[in-house]
Amino acid sequence: MSNIPSHAIILAAGLGSRLRPLTDTRPKPLVEVHGTPILHNALANLAALGVTETTIVVGYRKDDIMASCGDTFDGMNIIYVESSVFERTGSAYSLWLARDTLLKGDIFLLEGDVFFEKSALTRLLDHEGNVAALDVFDEMMSGSAVILSDDGQVREFRMNQSSADPSAEPLYKTINLFRFGADTLRDHLVPRLDDLVASGGSKAYVEQVLAGLIADGGLRIKSALCDDLRWFEIDSTADLCVAERIFRGQRPNLAGAAMADRPAAMPNGL
Repeated sequence: MSNIPSHAIILAAGLGSRLRPLTDTRPKPLVEVHGTPILHNALANLAALGVTETTIVVGYRKDDIMASCGDTFDGMNIIYVESSVFERTGSAYSLWLARDTLLKGDIFLLEGDVFFEKSALTRLLDHEGNVAALDVFDEMMSGSAVILSDDGQVREFRMNQSSADPSAEPLYKTINLFRFGADTLRDHLVPRLDDLVASGGSKAYVEQVLAGLIADGGLRIKSALCDDLRWFEIDSTADLCVAERIFRGQRPNLAGAAMADRPAAMPNGL
């Protein structure tokens, strides 16, 4: 197992409009799965692994998130970065706002709407450098996906995929849990984010930035397959119901939970 990054970034600024009416009164990262807010689950897993500082990019109902998570969480320091334009910007802009953290060394990067086991983070430590947590893309999934090369590297990102899209090669769903090495962040990701924002591309998503870097040959990402672990990306009320079913009867932040309640074809509502 490689060294554990001491820093993490969680992107948690969005409106969560597809989760209304739940998000009329709370931000999406504080929606609960069996009584545990999505964001608390992520923070607990990061702290349990040994991360010492997490930066949360906030926007919609930011005060709720700050009050809920505080300045420390399970002994881990919390830093907040505010996006004042979250209604009209994409996740890449949120990440650019956290560029000071991106330059502190190796990091974990998480989206604030993913409920997952701690084991998904430990899988990212099985390799050095840049790693993405992936699952096998099944017929009920949709959203961003990747194609892998023969040596397990991410060769290509594909956006807005569904089972109706033909592919001659196996697709893997991005879980939106990443680990990035310091050299990649300093030499490739931060400069690309700077260029993107300077050129007015503030509506882009992180996956689009990563796709461009891979296509240009400036980025290599190894794969960490998590098809035996529990996780779910919660974008809609239907997603929340599935997440509740997946984690039924289990403490959500425990590593290595069994797969008994996971649907054979796991839907994902990106």
